Amino acid sequence: MKKYKGTFFYLIITSLFTALIFYIIYIGKDLEVGREIIRNFSKNTPFQDFSNFISNNLKHSVGLLILQIIAIIIVARGIGFFFRKMGQPVVIGEILAGIILGPSLLGTYFPEFSNFLFAKDSLGGLQILSQVGLVLFMFVIGMELNLKVLKNTAYEATVISHASIIIPFALGIGLAYYLYPSFAPENIPFSSFSLFIGISMSITAFPVLARIVQEKGLHKTKIGALSLICAAINDITAWCLLAVIIAVVKAGSFASSIYTIVFAIAYVFLMISVVRPFLKKIVSSSKSDISLNKTLVVIVFLVLLISSFITETIGIHALFGAFMAGTIMPENIRFRKLFIEKIEDVALVLFLPIFFVISGLKTEIGLIDNSNLWELTGIIIAVAIAGKFIGSAAAAKFVGQSWKDSLTLGTLMNTRGLMEIVVLNIGYDLGVLNAEIFVMLILMALTTTFMTGLSLSGIEKIFKTNKIDIKDLESSKDKILLFFRNAQTSTSLVRIANSLTKKTNSQSLITAIHIAPSNGLSQMNTEQIEKESFKPIVREANNLDRKLISFFKVSNNFQTEVVEFANQGNFDFLLMDSEESIFYGTLLGRVLGFTTKIINPEKLINTVRGREPLLETSIIDLNTRAIEKKTKMPVGILLDKEIKKFDNILFIYFTKEDVYLNKYSKKFIDNEYSSITILDYIPNDKSSIKQSLSTYEENYLDSINIITYKDISENLISSQDLIIVSFKNFNKLFQLKKDWLNSIPSVLIISI
Repeated sequence: MKKYKGTFFYLIITSLFTALIFYIIYIGKDLEVGREIIRNFSKNTPFQDFSNFISNNLKHSVGLLILQIIAIIIVARGIGFFFRKMGQPVVIGEILAGIILGPSLLGTYFPEFSNFLFAKDSLGGLQILSQVGLVLFMFVIGMELNLKVLKNTAYEATVISHASIIIPFALGIGLAYYLYPSFAPENIPFSSFSLFIGISMSITAFPVLARIVQEKGLHKTKIGALSLICAAINDITAWCLLAVIIAVVKAGSFASSIYTIVFAIAYVFLMISVVRPFLKKIVSSSKSDISLNKTLVVIVFLVLLISSFITETIGIHALFGAFMAGTIMPENIRFRKLFIEKIEDVALVLFLPIFFVISGLKTEIGLIDNSNLWELTGIIIAVAIAGKFIGSAAAAKFVGQSWKDSLTLGTLMNTRGLMEIVVLNIGYDLGVLNAEIFVMLILMALTTTFMTGLSLSGIEKIFKTNKIDIKDLESSKDKILLFFRNAQTSTSLVRIANSLTKKTNSQSLITAIHIAPSNGLSQMNTEQIEKESFKPIVREANNLDRKLISFFKVSNNFQTEVVEFANQGNFDFLLMDSEESIFYGTLLGRVLGFTTKIINPEKLINTVRGREPLLETSIIDLNTRAIEKKTKMPVGILLDKEIKKFDNILFIYFTKEDVYLNKYSKKFIDNEYSSITILDYIPNDKSSIKQSLSTYEENYLDSINIITYKDISENLISSQDLIIVSFKNFNKLFQLKKDWLNSIPSVLIISI
């Protein structure tokens, strides 16, 4: 009744007030008497008027800005994804996206569309957004620097870092001597031009390097940690130099810039001695489980904006202020992590692609239109590589690093990318660099960044080692590798591994590996992720009194990482989960209990209903299949329902080849005194299983019961703790009795 009352009220109210509106408009025409009302009557058709309306809206500043952002995000993310698949930093693809949308490609082949989409008078909004994005991004970079690490840095990090700055800086100054007559703007003094060329040669892109170090799995190695520290010192030194250079350029001479430099020093002192303790006090007064309340967010953003405003005003660029604001933030890890997560997604997904496109619109590769200019570009690239690579590698070797580590460090420090683009844009906007030299230096930045990954792979091949450097792995006779993607599933994996090797504890070793994807720039949460990932499995191993070696790596290509690790370690058995369940948190997920992404829901539902067969490709995900195929040892894939005991285990043999599973039945009997049931489902040959068990001792045979298909029941299935089936024939398990799916316990699929 209430429903009908509401409907009746709605109809009455809308009808009455609509009639009132029309009545007021009607009688309001009498008020027009005596006024010269001009009525516009269009000669166009209604559709033509609508088309003109749409066209005008597209040309409107707001509509055009939104369209520009849409185009930028689609192209930048698309090309960035392609480069990620190639094993290259996403930033390279995003920079190229800017060049593609600029005059080099879009402007050349589709000039009308380019002039409409990126008209010169419409770029003001994009320019402002890109600068705001850079301010936020540099704030995040500053927060990612661990000043405590820098304080405790060994002297070799400082030697390597400063050598990687001064040598390419000097070579850049020398190069500027030859470039100045032909490429320097008319009104720019040599000092300003040469200083910008020098600093462009000296920059190391900390965020890009950090991502490469993560993706290559070097962040847990000594050389990876050293490279990050060197890059951090390099970043701080380079930004201080850049602040001085900008002050010199804007003032016209070094003498005139002294006041700017003095104010800058005073500003840094104020930030460290006053603002930093103030922020630390505010954060420490908050709850231990600090959350980002609105007051705290406002205070932090005010510090960021005021800092950026001060540095922009005194003449050393807003980006330095943002960077400085990030470095003086309280060292509370959770506080920094929350802020980084809050800001970096917006900065990375939205603002940085806009900045790259703005850079691309300035980059007209067609300006390098002859062989001489291309030769000069090659010389610039060679000088940049030689200065940075040789300076870093030579310094690393001088302080006692191996040749491999020295070359690796030289390659990593040669990474430029994003930071280089930022510096070049500052120089271009200040009028220090003209369009031609800007293009050449952009190409240099892209080349040096692109070659980093390839160079690291080449160094690995030259200094390739075939063994994993773990003494325990080399000495152990029974080695099981656990690869887990789901931290909760990991406890079941270690229980199974223990049940297979319990009696040979002293001669066996369990090793666990977890691969985390690299989805962002932040390095701060890596240790926390590792700790949280391994927490359940380490706790379970301790409960079982088992020694466990853990390996953690960050990579977007976990297939290759797991396969190489397993094969190089010469493991006897690889035990793994499948991908995370698509049923997690759903009714079907709770019924089935699987914590693996192995079953297509539509396929499964239709299979249970008898509408279609459950195809093999719908059970095990492709990533798991690829690992199983490429590894050299037997593989066990667990479909987990949180198995806790191994009293009753059901083995299902569908073909004669499945008798290799006998090996594992014997292990469970030997270590867990398990009761083994073997379902003999082999057609036309009923003696294969008995023959395969003929060599077993009587005490083993007492624990084994062989049944046939007619003996199987739902009660038998539900009474089992674990079902073991061969990889080749596991699909048949789900076709035995489709209505028993909800009774199936944990399943271990084993291949040889």
